[in-house]
Amino acid sequence: MDKRVVDYSEYVEIADGVYWVGFSDDQAGFHCNPYLIVDGDDAVLIDGGSRNDFSTVMLKIMRTGTDPHKISKLIYQHYDPDLCGNIPHMEAAIDNKELKIISHRENNVFIEYYSPRAPKICIEDLGFVYDFPSGRQLKFFPTPYSHSAGSFVTLDTKTKTLFSSDIFGSYDMNWSLFSEIDEKCAKCVPKNPCLITKKPCQIIGVWDFHKRIMPSTIALHYAISLIEDLNISMIAPQHGSIYNTAVARKVVIDRLKYLENVGIEHFLAERSK
Repeated sequence: MDKRVVDYSEYVEIADGVYWVGFSDDQAGFHCNPYLIVDGDDAVLIDGGSRNDFSTVMLKIMRTGTDPHKISKLIYQHYDPDLCGNIPHMEAAIDNKELKIISHRENNVFIEYYSPRAPKICIEDLGFVYDFPSGRQLKFFPTPYSHSAGSFVTLDTKTKTLFSSDIFGSYDMNWSLFSEIDEKCAKCVPKNPCLITKKPCQIIGVWDFHKRIMPSTIALHYAISLIEDLNISMIAPQHGSIYNTAVARKVVIDRLKYLENVGIEHFLAERSK
């Protein structure tokens, strides 16, 4: 999808019943992407956003036609404030006594500090699967230390959309909801600005993010090898752009699969210069 035809002031349906309910800030260089899945009378919000994002996210949820009271689950794939900060506001607006928070056991220890109100469910106790009443499934795959001990990714089996949390995220000033990475990026040597588009290179934005956010090369490579084996049609990270084409997914997986000097290694390499 071309950035020029996407109205970022509105929600965007990225797959069947899957909505991007985030925001766009051309000056931010760091975009957060909450996602809403609506299936019949049930709705689930993934990585709901920061405290400052609450009004934007909730407005877009309501504009999808979703009654907030029908949101039954909040899924948090790690515990950072950029996705958990608005939990108290979400709980108040949803006002559903059946509301529950789903995350990894390692995360729930910290998520409890945002709000003790909604019960916390561990993905381990669910058998790493959440079933909608219709039978639609979300499957959870642990990706430890990418970037927290309890990090995981979520696969919507109906649309084959992978919600990848921080994995495949990016820092850059060339943002579009749908990635601009294409065939030209497969074999190029990434440079800023791009020699073809004259804009900041999106691959460099992805590299920089992972080198700084992920703790180590081995943790990142483990996560990428796990994801590479999944049957997916779209990668929807919590930061940066959505990879909605086969070539964009292949390029970004290949670029991260062989990335070195991640995390502490990146720090030590920079320090030795």
